[in-house]
Amino acid sequence: MTGSNASERSFDARAWRVAIVAARFNAPIVDQLIEGASRAWVAHGGKSAEIIIERTPGAFELPLAALKFAACGEYDAVIALGCVIRGDTPHFEYVAGECARGIMDAGLASGVPVIFGVLTVETQAQAEERAALTRMNKGGESMEAALEMIELLAPFVQSTRAPVSRTRAPGRKKSSAAKKRRRAGSS
Repeated sequence: MTGSNASERSFDARAWRVAIVAARFNAPIVDQLIEGASRAWVAHGGKSAEIIIERTPGAFELPLAALKFAACGEYDAVIALGCVIRGDTPHFEYVAGECARGIMDAGLASGVPVIFGVLTVETQAQAEERAALTRMNKGGESMEAALEMIELLAPFVQSTRAPVSRTRAPGRKKSSAAKKRRRAGSS
């Protein structure tokens, strides 16, 4: 990836579980970030059906979703993807700053790597450049950062989750079942 800090290391994604929480706001850009992250996952041996992708309304909502996924004990890392483009009002500073702080706090609170893959740019053109699949896709870089952090922290982590099943790919069905269990327990 040109102009990136991507690791030259090779990672083995097959042993890990990663969740992506992605904003719907600025969807064309965020969709490219998701595609880049998914490609990096597969390039490092992960199966596309084993990656969990959930959407939030916008970047401001990413920290809470990232915290819940990180704290649930089922994921080795969480990647937050979004795009905040500066406009004519101070809204950008509030959304971008609180999103960054919240994502950092989610990682610190959970002890799980929570990767900040949110573009904070001045223009649409800058967003398109950073999300381009042919250039410096920050989604792909975020996946590589997640895999690197998982491996870096692995000696310090005692996983309580079951190993990744190779017979059935986890997906939204598992997520929906977990939601049903939470609802049943809260009523």
